[in-house]
Amino acid sequence: MTDTTPSTKETPSPDGLPRRRKPLARASAPTSEDALADLEAAAYEAEVAAAEADAALTEPEIEETLRQRGLRLTSLEIARKIVDAAEDKKAADIVLLEVIELTSMADYFVICSGGSERQLGAIGDGIAEKLRAEGVRPIGREGGSNSHWTLLDFGAVIVHIFAPPERDYYQLERHWAKAKTILRVQ
Repeated sequence: MTDTTPSTKETPSPDGLPRRRKPLARASAPTSEDALADLEAAAYEAEVAAAEADAALTEPEIEETLRQRGLRLTSLEIARKIVDAAEDKKAADIVLLEVIELTSMADYFVICSGGSERQLGAIGDGIAEKLRAEGVRPIGREGGSNSHWTLLDFGAVIVHIFAPPERDYYQLERHWAKAKTILRVQ
């Protein structure tokens, strides 16, 4: 009796995806040569699978994305990076307040001053750029250099950038007098 059903064999390709050979029509029963070819194909598949397993073990770790890095930062680390960025842009009288116990809107406030309208914009832009490089993006930005008060909202940290007369007028530090002062840079 002759076997006329076509058989297909899968062989891995260099990219690791299975490739199918064209079906072979057998006119007779499998021979010892067919069995030998099947054994060789199985050995080749096992060799390729072992090489892929070794490559997977020695593959370098994928770098952390900016978003993942930003999610890993605590609110205090974000606040400290904001203070550093404000210092880099020569902000004056920087205060970091912990308001966790006093409000649910944020964990920290950063309050600072700029000497001119242009400096207020530069401080806000510098803070946003530095944190964007760390994977943290502001939720919102209110006011501008013309309003003499810029607010950057990073969720757990809110940044207030004032012109000196407006800072004296609104006195946020007195309003949040019960807040713990974590850092003051003058």
